[in-house]
Amino acid sequence: MYNISDNNYRLITNIKEGDLMVKKRIKIIFSLSLVFLIILIIARVTISNKNNDKSNEDKTTIEYDDTKYEKAIFAGGCFWCMEPPFEKLEGVQAVVSGYTGGYVKNPSYKDVSSGTTGHLESVFIIYDPKVISYAQLLDVFWKQINPTDALGQFVDRGEQYSSAIFYKDEEQKRIAQISKEQIDKSGIYEASVVTKIISFDEFYVAEEYHQDYYLKNSLKYKYYRNASGRDDYLKEIWGEEKKFETIIYGDDKMKKYSTLPEKEIKEKLTENQYEVSRQKGTEPAFNNEYWDNKKEGIYVDLVSGEPLFSSTDKYESGTGWPSFTKPIDDAYIAYEKDRSLFSVRTEVKSKISGSHLGHVFDDGIEPTGLRYCMNSAALRFIPKEDLEKEGYGEYLELF
Repeated sequence: MYNISDNNYRLITNIKEGDLMVKKRIKIIFSLSLVFLIILIIARVTISNKNNDKSNEDKTTIEYDDTKYEKAIFAGGCFWCMEPPFEKLEGVQAVVSGYTGGYVKNPSYKDVSSGTTGHLESVFIIYDPKVISYAQLLDVFWKQINPTDALGQFVDRGEQYSSAIFYKDEEQKRIAQISKEQIDKSGIYEASVVTKIISFDEFYVAEEYHQDYYLKNSLKYKYYRNASGRDDYLKEIWGEEKKFETIIYGDDKMKKYSTLPEKEIKEKLTENQYEVSRQKGTEPAFNNEYWDNKKEGIYVDLVSGEPLFSSTDKYESGTGWPSFTKPIDDAYIAYEKDRSLFSVRTEVKSKISGSHLGHVFDDGIEPTGLRYCMNSAALRFIPKEDLEKEGYGEYLELF
């Protein structure tokens, strides 16, 4: 049997006691480290909460010179996508992403995205009214959204992503209602426009990382936007050349003319009139109502009644369609590029009703050198002797 000497025994005993001491020290160090880590986490959370509280205190503060600039507030789904089109406009000073329309104070992005706050993702636009008007901002707004969707915008679903116009005063409300009515009746959309017009109350600025997201995170933004379906929809609806312009009625000469909902227009017009004026059709040459009309009078829009052309500017062009050297007043005329038929032509439309009238060419006679080649099916002729009776007495001076 092997005998352990006293010295060897003491050595082994000391080693065992040393191991125990090391283990105790490791436990103490681990416990202290854990306590320190917990303290650090608590401190970090406390600091974060303080920062959040400070952020919440400032959430409704957007500083700008309200004696020089005006504000406009729009909701059009994801606010990342609503910033770029407005920020590039001349006269726009700033665009801020945030939340409005709900009942929860100082909401976070997480709160709003849950759909339980009543708030909508929105943009707060500061603009110079001397450079760009509220109506012009609305025209840009319509071209960023699907105003016929009441349940969200594109890939983002829920009330928090629906579209709305928040007005700050009665004048903005009036202009927004006019603009909505006009685009609803324009024939651009098959379904009705359901964008809400709401009184503005409070705007809460979104978290900093949301501001100018398209610049700070361009790759992620481009990927999201491309996948959202927004651009595909807008391209399908608006194409490259389709235009819309809000016409504000004040005391000006156009206030007495208005259009109708597309359904009513279709019921009012004959099949041929509807095809020509609302679907950009072309009637047969030399086989239409006014191509050889030589009576004195004016030609007005078949739907809205806008005064368009006068017999004093009508001439025989030899084309088989009614032709004019100029309109009565360009205020009632809209122009768009027409790329159909393998060429680029200038389409002529009536501004208020949006009806297709025909095209204008530069092969006309003096004094303008232009030929406004119109479709009889889009026009209504009012003889000179009936102008006063029909409410166009002011145009008697043309004859």
